[in-house]
Amino acid sequence: MDNRSEIRDFLTTRRARITPERAGLPDYGGQRRVAGLRREEVALLAGVSVDYYTKLERGDLKGVSDGVLEAVARALQLDEAEHAHLLDLARAANAGALAGRTRRRSTGHQVRPGVQRVLDAMSTAPAYVRNGRLDVLASNPLGRAVFAPLFDSPTATASRPPNIARFLFLDPAARRFYADWEQLAGDTVALLRGEAGRDPYDRALTELVGQLSTISDPFRTRWAAHNVRMHRSGVKHLHHPVVGDLTLTYESLELTADQGLRLNAYTAEPGTASQEALGLLASWAATPAEVPGKGTRTHEAG
Repeated sequence: MDNRSEIRDFLTTRRARITPERAGLPDYGGQRRVAGLRREEVALLAGVSVDYYTKLERGDLKGVSDGVLEAVARALQLDEAEHAHLLDLARAANAGALAGRTRRRSTGHQVRPGVQRVLDAMSTAPAYVRNGRLDVLASNPLGRAVFAPLFDSPTATASRPPNIARFLFLDPAARRFYADWEQLAGDTVALLRGEAGRDPYDRALTELVGQLSTISDPFRTRWAAHNVRMHRSGVKHLHHPVVGDLTLTYESLELTADQGLRLNAYTAEPGTASQEALGLLASWAATPAEVPGKGTRTHEAG
């Protein structure tokens, strides 16, 4: 990823969405030549010179103090995820070429045995571990049963783990599986955009984004928006090929001993049809027999 372009496009798109009224500035009417605030208005709100802010928006965050970054974040009314993304972009700009040599180690296709044991112990909650690129590196049996369309997708191969973004944008089955596909599509791209800010030298991420941008118009449109978000908890609406509709809440937990990995676990509200369906899948997943309707091909992390 080109850090300067990332900074420029991120700041430009954030500025374009803030109106003078929203920023508490007078609007004297007339035709405005730009969407949102002008550069001089952002500079005024941030307490820096117009020339200095122009330098920032052209993609140069080298040597910029934390105080200036905080002021720009306030001026552009960045939320928590956007604020963190701006700081990540600044860190990458100041690390420069050194970041390419010292960036965090790739998680590869493996998780530690202890993490796998934790997954397997969660017999009533579907769960999996993913990295920042949204590769699913490990799962428990119920996770494989619930997310069977992802694991059985032709976008995953023996040498390439299931990837949520690839499945979402390249496999037509994803639109049938995810009832809230539109929202999930935006969230997924926003997660990848945030990862690109944290680790701009990840070659596998660059290749993934390049592939999806080339093949998928919906991905390319969302990628150009430069939106980012946090992924901590929420609700997923699924249409499972065997048990039908599932409404599951999820928690996304950082594995602090494994940088860049997160454990996603899903549960159903007690007493609901989703809990009953989840229990049925759990009983199937606990036996050597295949879950009805689930393909035989699986991906082994490693």
